[in-house]
Amino acid sequence: MELPPGLRLSVEDRPSPQDREFINNALAEFNTAFLRDTTYASFGIFVRDDAAALRAGLLGHAWAGWMFIALLWVHGDLRRGGIGRGLMAEAERRAAAQGCHSAWVDTFSFQAPGFYKNLGYREFGRLDYKPEHQRIFLQKQLSAEQAVPNPAAR
Repeated sequence: MELPPGLRLSVEDRPSPQDREFINNALAEFNTAFLRDTTYASFGIFVRDDAAALRAGLLGHAWAGWMFIALLWVHGDLRRGGIGRGLMAEAERRAAAQGCHSAWVDTFSFQAPGFYKNLGYREFGRLDYKPEHQRIFLQKQLSAEQAVPNPAAR
């Protein structure tokens, strides 16, 4: 690539938080002219034991009308007991209350595609991870009814 005089290419394995934030903010500023709602909110929903240790959690963000579930984890001893489903329901409620119309998540074929499909998510894309796995992308339309506050959440 040919760069104008005074510019140089820099390839960095671990970009600084300041550089990442600068690029993120510059792109967000550009996007604002094209998107109706560019409100961004990150969130975490956690299950903790009496000692405050994490036993399950969900990390995500809402942006431009979409909620993205970045990470969902439930300790092995607690799986298949409804905790993951409850975390997802709380995230969807929160997103709908913030005006999100849809949600999306990605998971590996060896993780939880069936879990998300059982929650009403539908596949919209897939990438191969050799030799035999796939990364699966799923989405779901959120409803206004989901925006009702959950009295059990604190």
